[in-house]
Amino acid sequence: MTGRLLVVDDDEVSCRLVAATFAAEGLDVMVARDGRSGLSAALDGDPDVVLLDVHLPDIGGLDVLDKLKAERPWLPVVMLTASREVRHAIRALQSGAMHYITKPIDHDELLVVVTRALEARALKAEVEQLRRRVVQGETDTLAQQMGSSPAIRAIIDQVGTVAASGFTVLILGETGAGKELVARAIHQQSDRRLKPFVALDCGAIPETLLESELFGHERGAFTGADRRKPGSFQLAEGGTCFLDEVGNLPIQLQAKLLRVLESKQVQPVGSSRPARMDVRFIAATNNDLQARVAQGLFRADLYFRLAQYTMTVPPLRERPEDIAYLAHRFLEEARIELRRPVRELSPEAIGLLKQQPWPGNVRELRNAIRRAVLQATDLTIHPHALRLVMVGPPGGPGEAPAVPPSEAASPNGRTLKEVAEHAAREAERRAIIRALRASRGNKSQAAKALRTDYKTLHLKMKSLTIRADDFRTG
Repeated sequence: MTGRLLVVDDDEVSCRLVAATFAAEGLDVMVARDGRSGLSAALDGDPDVVLLDVHLPDIGGLDVLDKLKAERPWLPVVMLTASREVRHAIRALQSGAMHYITKPIDHDELLVVVTRALEARALKAEVEQLRRRVVQGETDTLAQQMGSSPAIRAIIDQVGTVAASGFTVLILGETGAGKELVARAIHQQSDRRLKPFVALDCGAIPETLLESELFGHERGAFTGADRRKPGSFQLAEGGTCFLDEVGNLPIQLQAKLLRVLESKQVQPVGSSRPARMDVRFIAATNNDLQARVAQGLFRADLYFRLAQYTMTVPPLRERPEDIAYLAHRFLEEARIELRRPVRELSPEAIGLLKQQPWPGNVRELRNAIRRAVLQATDLTIHPHALRLVMVGPPGGPGEAPAVPPSEAASPNGRTLKEVAEHAAREAERRAIIRALRASRGNKSQAAKALRTDYKTLHLKMKSLTIRADDFRTG
């Protein structure tokens, strides 16, 4: 038996007997004769188990127990009490004591109880060590996913700082910068890691369905609701709910989300009563929420509730040190997935990648490398191969080429009305393509940018043979 035992008791004979018993078992025994010195020894001497008498000459043992549990909640404490004072024992157990033993002490019983306490302490220490290894593993994973530039190391430090708290976190950053990776790292390093992580893109769901997706609905709540459906908040119970692109929430849903955050209750659509929930919220946006607050598009009270802790993921162009690492990582992934023989990027190709602005950030870089690997005819990717996949036709992928003025002015036998209709149709096509490109294929965001509703945009895209999927991969 190994470890350190602290005995806090004003009975000199009892202390001597206990010390002799456990010293013979190989334990290092410390003795304190009053509450103040016992508390000091427990906090400074780092014992593995404390034997604490209820009656002490200065501070009561139960008060010492409360102070110990406030400072060292993991420390096993065994209370010593007279047989007629069982109520004190019950109070001690309610305050966090591991066990109690009545006086006069049965030393065989004491030996068993202390042995169990030492085993429990050792198990907790092992669990804590494992937790630290898991956290370090998650930290390493985030670095593997995003790079190791000073900017990313700062993000990793922030993740470690906020993960253990219960703060609501607002992650800011451009599209494709890695906001969801950061949110998942916060979840994995928190005490909620064994519970669900539920992600919801607030900009990818039609406004008419968004409330049901968030809060869930009861059977019969609306036409087509033939069964009860839990929302993202219920699915994340005990874990973390990640609200991506929260800036796209309609103003009326912002008020309901604020109420959920403040009350810790959720009321499904069609339900008459709210239900308690235990969920941590992390939100992300590529919008300037403060500007949207000033414009009346986002509630100030919700903004401050979400921004209990704010992080900004830097865009790829501000951390060029990560580009080479990420490019090689994406190449390795793509060559295995696509079964291509390409092995490396030339130094000149890396130099070209570092010169690009990457408005789509890491997602855009990954897509460019995948296309280059798919089209590669050599073992090495050179700059000319990258230019083929990074530079599209004027205006970008999917954009209709500009019509020469002479051709546009020629009706080719059509009436003026037909020419106007054709010009309007082409103008609509170009506007929709620009909006889809800016939103990376997100039709809900594109509809908002075009100041139209989701259904109208969907029908227009169908008539113009425009597919949102063409814009989701850069």
